Amino acid sequence: MDGSKFHLMHTMLRVKDLDKSIDFYTRLLGMKLLRRNEFPDGKFTLAFVGYGPEESTAVIELTYNWDKPEGYELGTAYGHIALGVRDIHGICKQLEAEGAKIPRKPGPMMHGTTHIAFIEDPDGYKVELIDLDTMTYA
Repeated sequence: MDGSKFHLMHTMLRVKDLDKSIDFYTRLLGMKLLRRNEFPDGKFTLAFVGYGPEESTAVIELTYNWDKPEGYELGTAYGHIALGVRDIHGICKQLEAEGAKIPRKPGPMMHGTTHIAFIEDPDGYKVELIDLDTMTYA
């Protein structure tokens, strides 16, 4: 199949507290809230956040199901979202000062030279930060 016929649109995450999740992705990670839609008949709300317009940029869809106040089990198949950053140590200091959880502090990845860190969103989803100044594509 010809890949030019496809466009990666979004990754969907189910969240327990939509406002906390929107705050995390917008205030702490600098994304913009692109749209928020309520579906009363289906008892759910969708919020799309990202760094650019949905028409041309992959975004994150945050799904809040009104009848699931206890949240979700994350499972073992899901990995993480990855964001490229510059000055990973400075970014992590700022995030930590804002209360973000950083289970893997910034430093070189095992068996490589690229510096990475992992942070967690309010639901425990992992977000990998990759230092673009240390990354190689080979």
